[in-house]
Amino acid sequence: MALIVAPTTPSVLVAKAATKTIPIVFFTAGDPVDLGLVASLSRPDSNLTGATTLTLEVGPKWLQLLHEMVPYARSLALLINPTSPNLADVQSRVLDTAARSRGLQLRVLQASTDQDFDSAFASIAQSGTSGLVISSDSFFFSRSAQLARLAIRHAVPAIFGFREFVAAGGLMSYGGSLTESFRWIGVYAGRILKGEQLANLPVQQSTKIELFINLKTAEALGLELPATLLTRADDIIE
Repeated sequence: MALIVAPTTPSVLVAKAATKTIPIVFFTAGDPVDLGLVASLSRPDSNLTGATTLTLEVGPKWLQLLHEMVPYARSLALLINPTSPNLADVQSRVLDTAARSRGLQLRVLQASTDQDFDSAFASIAQSGTSGLVISSDSFFFSRSAQLARLAIRHAVPAIFGFREFVAAGGLMSYGGSLTESFRWIGVYAGRILKGEQLANLPVQQSTKIELFINLKTAEALGLELPATLLTRADDIIE
C-alpha cells in the first residue's frame, strides 16, 4: 500500500494537488481547514489527515511575551515567507490585529532566500524596531541556527515558535510540541498501512504548549528577564 508523509505545509499542498487517492499524512503549522486540506478536523473526508500545531492561536502570545521581554518597545517586526502565502497572509493579519490591541506598530518583513535574511535584519536595526517575531514556516524552521546567529549579531530580541531556535542560541520560543505532533504522524502512518480508514483518524492538534528561554542570549542582549517569564518557562537554557 502506498502512503505519502508530508512534514511541511508546502509539501502537503504539493501532495494534495498530485493525488486524490493515495493517503497523505501531514504536519502543518497552519490551520488545515483554512489551508483547504480537510473540511473538518474531527472527521477528514478526503485522502488527508495528520497533525497541526497551535500557530495562529499562539501568535498573539508571541507578541505579548516579546513585549514583556522588551517593555519599552513601540514597534516590532514580523518576518514572513512570501512564497507560502497561505500561511503568511493569515499570520500577518492575526499578528497585526494583536499588535494594534497592544498599541504596537508591526513592520512586516519578507524573506524567502538566505540572502533575504541579511537585508531583513539590517532593516530592523536601521529602523529602530525593538524586536522580531519569526512566523512559523518550514523554511524558517530549517534555518533556525542561521536566524539565531543573525539575531545575536544584530542585537535583535526575537521569538520563534520552535525550541530548535532557542537551542541554537535564539532568545525565546513559544509553541506546540513538535515531538507530540510527529509522534501522531508516525502512529497514523502505521494505522493507515494496516488498513484503517482516514475518516476514523481526526486531525490531531498539539495541546502541549512550551516556552523556552535562552538565558545566555538574554544577558548578551542586555535584557533583564522578568520574573513572570522565568516562572512560566518550561526550560531555561543557560
